[in-house]
Amino acid sequence: MPFCSFLFLLCFPLFSFALNQEGHILQAFKRSIEDRNHVFTSWNATDPDPCSWNGVTCDDRRQVISLELISSAISSTFPLQLCKLPHLLYLSLYNNTFHSILPPAISNCSTLEFLDLGQNLLTGPIPPSIADLRNLRYLDLSGNNFSGRIPATFGRFQQLEAFSLISNLVGGTIPPFLGNITSLRMMNLSYNSFDPGRIPPELGNLVNLEVLWLTGCKLRGEIPDTFSGLKNLVLLDLSSNNLTGAFPIALTELTHVTQIELFGNSLSGALPDTFSKLQALRMFDVSMNNFSGPIPSSLFELPLESLNVFKNNFEGSLPESMAKSRSLIEMKLFANKFTGSLPADLGKYSALESLDISDNFFSGSIPEGLCQKGALTEIMVINNRFSGELPSSLGNCHSLTRIRLGNNNFTGPVPENIWGLPDVSLLELANNTFSGTISKKIGNSKMLSMILISNNNFSGTIPKEIGSLKNLVEFSADHNKFIGNIPNSIMKLDRLAKLDLQNNKLSGLLDHRLDAWRRLSELNLANNNFSGKIPPEIAFLPVLNYLDLSGNQFSGEIPHGLQNLNLNVLNLSYNHLTGILPSYFERTMYKNSFLGNPGLCKGENDACDQIHSSRSGGRGRGKEECDEEGGCVWLQRSIFVFVGVTLFVGAILFHVKYKTRSLDIKSKWTMTSFQKLSFDYDDFVGSLDEDNVIGSGGSGLVYKIVLSNGETIAVKKLWSELPDDRNSTDLENNWSEVNVFDAEIMTLGEIRHKNIVKLLCCCTNGECKLLVYEYMPNGSLGDMLHGSKRELLDWQTRYKIALDAAEGLSYLHHDCVPPIVHRDVKSNNILLDAEFGAKIADFGIAVTVDISKDKSTSVIVGSCGYIAPEYAYTLNVNEKSDIFSYGMVILELITGRRPTDLECEENNLVKWVSTNLEGEGLNHILDPKLDSSHREEMLKVLKIGLLCTDPLPINRPPMRRVVTMLLEVRMDCNSIIARRKGRMTPYDFEDSENVV
Repeated sequence: MPFCSFLFLLCFPLFSFALNQEGHILQAFKRSIEDRNHVFTSWNATDPDPCSWNGVTCDDRRQVISLELISSAISSTFPLQLCKLPHLLYLSLYNNTFHSILPPAISNCSTLEFLDLGQNLLTGPIPPSIADLRNLRYLDLSGNNFSGRIPATFGRFQQLEAFSLISNLVGGTIPPFLGNITSLRMMNLSYNSFDPGRIPPELGNLVNLEVLWLTGCKLRGEIPDTFSGLKNLVLLDLSSNNLTGAFPIALTELTHVTQIELFGNSLSGALPDTFSKLQALRMFDVSMNNFSGPIPSSLFELPLESLNVFKNNFEGSLPESMAKSRSLIEMKLFANKFTGSLPADLGKYSALESLDISDNFFSGSIPEGLCQKGALTEIMVINNRFSGELPSSLGNCHSLTRIRLGNNNFTGPVPENIWGLPDVSLLELANNTFSGTISKKIGNSKMLSMILISNNNFSGTIPKEIGSLKNLVEFSADHNKFIGNIPNSIMKLDRLAKLDLQNNKLSGLLDHRLDAWRRLSELNLANNNFSGKIPPEIAFLPVLNYLDLSGNQFSGEIPHGLQNLNLNVLNLSYNHLTGILPSYFERTMYKNSFLGNPGLCKGENDACDQIHSSRSGGRGRGKEECDEEGGCVWLQRSIFVFVGVTLFVGAILFHVKYKTRSLDIKSKWTMTSFQKLSFDYDDFVGSLDEDNVIGSGGSGLVYKIVLSNGETIAVKKLWSELPDDRNSTDLENNWSEVNVFDAEIMTLGEIRHKNIVKLLCCCTNGECKLLVYEYMPNGSLGDMLHGSKRELLDWQTRYKIALDAAEGLSYLHHDCVPPIVHRDVKSNNILLDAEFGAKIADFGIAVTVDISKDKSTSVIVGSCGYIAPEYAYTLNVNEKSDIFSYGMVILELITGRRPTDLECEENNLVKWVSTNLEGEGLNHILDPKLDSSHREEMLKVLKIGLLCTDPLPINRPPMRRVVTMLLEVRMDCNSIIARRKGRMTPYDFEDSENVV
């Protein structure tokens, strides 16, 4: 035994030294981090060959030359020990949580040719010593929190080919010395905090540059003529800046360019007629500028000239693949001032895939050959002056997925085949003068999710074939001439969220079988000829918040269950309704909801007494007659005494029974706490009565309870009466008591943040579920902003609320693992404490998602006016939908208007703000309750709100960036004020630590 032990000790050092030097360096790195995703399981210290380890690559001599640890959930400071690897060429730590500063000693990684640190949490200035990496060819620092300026040493790079700095906090202006890095082939500086400045003309020296991306860099002035020197440029993106001047002729000299994106600037004038050299151009986007005049023929004829050149050099016809490779396939010219008509040959010689020329002044007709190559997927020409009938050839364009022709002067019937295109998801024909009927072929458009045909002259009956469109989310056919009944098949559309058929000539009874409409949020049948009773089943539509049945022939009583709906709009005016108005609707917000129904009365008003009296037909006797006949007064008194005694005895019995039942229920409660509590369930369950109700929502009643120790809490009692499918396991049913309860616990029970409302505990007894929160004395932002206490919300308070809410959402999106998407961000779900600090509440429909992937849901949830446009028809869940909703809250804060304010054009607050943003219209935007001395700051925050509500989700800034922009607004304005006073003072930021 001693001899064996001696052999073991003798052999042990051999095993330990079997690992080479590079293996020891990698093991030291492994020990310095926490391996949460088990990425380093294969990094076995007993394995003498690190070349077989995960993420490690070696050369032919077994030397480590590459380390790739992408998306490995690594949290650490930058691992300088990796610089000791003597042959390391490639290092990618992309999408982890490396934090702190990037140390100057990064220059010790002297052998590196490729360095990717994108999507981490690195802070501080960019170390100038990076430029000492003489062999570096690729540098990606995107998606961090780097600040300061781009180091001047970067002008010394000799071999750098790719430089990406997207989405950081880098300031200053874009430096001219970047033009010295002539080896650059790709440079992306988008979405930083640069100061406003011009594009350095020196960038025109980058003769090898293929990709230049400067989106959102606060650029102003003109595009320099020196760009004509970028002969190898393939992609140019200068979008979302404030560039001015005309379209530079220099750009038409870039013969290799395939993509030009200049959208979201202030460029003006006519486009030059010099595009003939851009034979490779495939995408051209100059939308959202101030261009005017007609479209130059050279732009439309690019593919045609290309065809002529090739036909001069080849016999026979041109191969289709070659023709497509040199075709302009995507053209976006929307939101300008272009005029004229489209060329008659547009689409004949190019495999055009996308045409978006909306919001201009184009006229004429749609070219017959627009889809001749069969590649067109999108045609968007809304808000122009097009006229005439649609070409029948569009009905053969089976590649189409989106058709948007609204707000023009189109006439005549829609070609029958267009109704039946198989892949179209959006069909928008609203606000034209189309006539004819909806073809029965519409049943073939199985992908349709939105049919928008309002304000036309369509007639006939609504075909039953619409009921086969299982993906239909919205059917808006109001202000037409439809007749007949609503087809019963529509009642089976289980994804339908909006049905608007107002102002037609429809008639008949409403079907009572509404079980499938679980996702319907808006129902508008106003100004038709519907009759009969209002189906009581409407009250069981869980997310309905807009109901307008006015101007019909409905009769009978108002369904009592309507009181349980969280209706933002209710209009039952001008029908033939009778009976007593439910007491819940005797509120100011419903004062105009029941006009023109003479048979309706309130329970305790004189009108009601008169109605009941008139129904007796005058057969009753007056008081004098009773007195003359004798005994009548005695009889009346006897009746009153009997009724009084009966009520008294009944009340005693009810009290005894209720007290016994309460004691029985009380003994069965189970409570789960999520915070340190000074109370138990028996301190508040007995106080859940009507006197303590302070609110009612889609998921239950909210009570304010003052405990015996003086502490105040808020208790949400979830609705216990569910629809008929209460046993459904549909996890997307946001009205379900079980799902709301579980969702709140899974989110609020595990997260801690100063801007997220605290869930103190939850209680259940098998029949009832309670959620107990910290009490917020100032209620919701929505109630405060649109109620009698609006004056309390000055600009400083509103700014703080916007910042608090942004920090709360940023925590949910960026700091929670997995990220949390709220899905119902709105002013009513932002609660205010005693100091007007804002906290996000109501997580009943929140979900956890992988932000790198969209999660498809099977139901539309959220609140009218706050739902992102793409969510309404894609049903994809990601953080971008929350960002849109947050942007609506910002607009609401600054304008004082609700997102569904009827005074706003087309009920679209975003559009209303955008169209009034300049000149005198600006005074109309800002809430008159706000002090105009803060105008500059309010405008900056308003523009952040518009960024968040961008119709393209990819353009909406992440919430972490929104927080930064809001802080910059205050910092910038504070500096301006200080300069005006002749002195500079540091801005006193609040403590940046958010986690409680």
